[in-house]
Amino acid sequence: MYEFSRLPGIGRKTAERLAYFILKEDEQFGRRLAHAIIEVKDKVRFCSVCGNLTDIDPCSICGDPHRNRKTICVVEEAKDIWAIENTGSYSGVYHVLMGALSPLDGIGPDQLRIRELIDRIQRDEVEEAIVATDPNVEGDATALYLSKLIKPLGVTVTRIASGLPIGGDLEYADSITLSRAMTGRISM
Repeated sequence: MYEFSRLPGIGRKTAERLAYFILKEDEQFGRRLAHAIIEVKDKVRFCSVCGNLTDIDPCSICGDPHRNRKTICVVEEAKDIWAIENTGSYSGVYHVLMGALSPLDGIGPDQLRIRELIDRIQRDEVEEAIVATDPNVEGDATALYLSKLIKPLGVTVTRIASGLPIGGDLEYADSITLSRAMTGRISM
C-alpha cells in the first residue's frame, strides 16, 4: 500500500482501494500489471533531442520530417507536449525543460535543460521560440528568463496566451485570469 500512496494524487484511502482491488483480482492480473510497469521502466526514456518520453530515439516528433524545425515550443514537462499535440494546431518541434525555475525549491537554470535549448536554437537556426510554461509564478519567471536569453540570438520569442476557457462565465473567473485575458486580447 505504501508504494501506491507515493504516486501523485493517491492518498492513503485510494492506496488501500488499489491494493484490495489487486488482491481481489486473479493472479494473472497482478502479473500483467507488474510486467507493464517493468516494461515501461525498461523501454521508455527521454528523447535525446527534445526530452520527450519515448520508446524510440529520437522520438516520433523529432523524427518526423514534416515538422517545422524553425519553430520550437518550450514546455516544462513531457506531458505538456501531448496536451498541445491533442489540439492538432501545432506542427513545429518541442523542447522539454524538465521543470521550471523555482529558487525556493532549489531549481535554478542549471537544473533545467536550458543550455540544450540554446544549443538547439543556434544549431537548427530556429526562427521562433514559443514559451508554453505553466501560467503560474514559476512558469512566468521561467518564460521571462528564457526570453532574455533567446531574444539576443535574433529569435522571435512568444508566450502562449492565457485567459478564459471556452464556455466559461466572466463572473466565475479570478482577477488574474481576467487580467491576462484583457492583456492578451486579439484584433477582430
